[in-house]
Order: sequence, then structure tokens, then C-alpha cells
Amino acid sequence: MLDPRELYELAGELPEVGRPVLVQALTGFVDAGNATYLAREHLLGALEPRLVATFDADQLIDYRARRPPMIFLEDHWEQYEEPALELHLLHDDAGTPFLLLAGPEPDLQWERFIRAVEDLVRRLSVRVTVGLNAIPMAVPHTRPTGLTAHATRPELITGYEPWLRRVQVPGSAGNLLEYRLGSHGHDAIGFAVHVPHYLAQAGYPAAAQELLSAVSRVTGLLLPTGNLRSAAELVRADVDEQIAQNAEAGALVRGLEEQYDAFVRGRQGTDLLADAGPLPSAEELGAELERFLAEQNRPNDPPRP
Repeated sequence: MLDPRELYELAGELPEVGRPVLVQALTGFVDAGNATYLAREHLLGALEPRLVATFDADQLIDYRARRPPMIFLEDHWEQYEEPALELHLLHDDAGTPFLLLAGPEPDLQWERFIRAVEDLVRRLSVRVTVGLNAIPMAVPHTRPTGLTAHATRPELITGYEPWLRRVQVPGSAGNLLEYRLGSHGHDAIGFAVHVPHYLAQAGYPAAAQELLSAVSRVTGLLLPTGNLRSAAELVRADVDEQIAQNAEAGALVRGLEEQYDAFVRGRQGTDLLADAGPLPSAEELGAELERFLAEQNRPNDPPRP
């Protein structure tokens, strides 16, 4: 068996950090509203990261499946955006150290990559790993942002009610990491924030804010969210303004609100992907509203955030 330690290179001596939390923020699978990306970049920008380890992207990334961007300027190649999968050390607002695994989800060698991460989990005495994810759901943006929580032990997520029952979904390296850590006796938690699926292709900072707030609640870390909150308010105002300009779009959102409220009261369905009685299906509502919002961008307008 290939040595998993050959997949990563330490940036120096491993730091002494007690028993830290590891936040896993891999992107490239489902990241509705770019919520995981926004949360990750917010932490890297708001706090001062120290590089701990770098993974070998050449062994993990399929470049032809998602080609890294290059910039051409007049007569030469000016820049290449090299994919980076890295482990960082950060400190929260109270000075508590924690780790952040950031970068693209590996395309290749999942099991070997997971063994490498688990090796670092052991070497750094990680007490719990928390994975971030964002999924499109038939929910209105006018209701509280919801979460699906899962963990290797139910007591790790006490107080979170399930939104979904038994479903089969495509696997991801992040979810498989949680599964393998649990199989080997390590605590791991995952949060999938619910993004209104008519806004899933746009940046949705409210979802990123909710992800970081959830991490704070289960770990005690004091993670900054102020800038995300401000951005979320701006996006909410923009979406509200667009919807207010069209009575049909407003009716569609009200339909999603009725479906959401009925679900929360426990009177309909087992999940928010089900049809809701006389209402149009969630897919129909979302598709119509998504088309409406897309039509609001005139040809000369810049893309909306």
C-alpha cells in the first residue's frame, strides 16, 4: 500500500495546538450559492492563516476535467492559477487555534487522500472534524436558513432535527472523509446548508454565515461573521427588489413559503423536495423563479453577485 504521507508536504514543524477542531471546506462537488467557498475564503481573509501542509495536486486533481484558468496578455501567458489543496492553522476571535482544510475536492485517489488526512488528524490530535457543504433546496429566501446536520455519533449534533430521511446521493470526498473517520473512531460532523435553489447559481452569503455559525455552536469557536452578515443583507435587498417588480414572481415565492411553513408544522411530506398538495412542485416553482431572475439581467448589465 502506498504511503499516504507521500501525498502531503509539511511546511515546517507541526505546531503544538492542543486538541484542535479541523474545519473541512473542500469545494467542487455541490456548493449551492458558493456557500462553502464563501465561508472558506472569509476565514482565510479575516484571520491570519499559517500554512501547515500542502497536498500534491498533481496526484489528486484531474486537470482535464476542470482545467485551471490561465491569463493571456497580448503576447504572453501572464498567470496560471495553480490548484492548491492545503491545511492551514488559524486562530478564532478569542485566540483559540483551529485547522482549516481548504481547496478543491480531489478527483483521484480518494482513499489514499483520506488516509493522509486521517494521518494528520492523529498527528495533530484533532478532537473533531467539521465538514461544510451547501445544497439547493425548495426553500424560500424569506425564511430562516436551514441546515442538515450529520455526524459519526448522534450526540455530537443534539438538537438538530432531520430534514431528510433515507436518500441515495452521489458520493463526495468530504462526505467519505467523515464516514471513514467515524469508522476509525474519530469524531466528525457535517453541515449542509439549505440554499433556495433559484439562487443556487449566485453567491449567497447568508448560507456561508449560517455554516460558520453552526461550526461555532458545536465547537465553541468564535468565528467572525460580520462581513458575511452585511453581504447577506445586501443580497437579500437585491432579491426582494427584483421579486417585488413582478407579481408572478411574488406569487411563486409565496407558494414556496406556504410549502415551507406546512413542512415545518409537520402537516405535509417527509422532505422539501416533495410536491405540496395543490401547489406546483418545488422544481416548477424554482425553475420559473430562476428564469424570472435571469431575465432581469439586461444584455449590458454585469452579472449579479
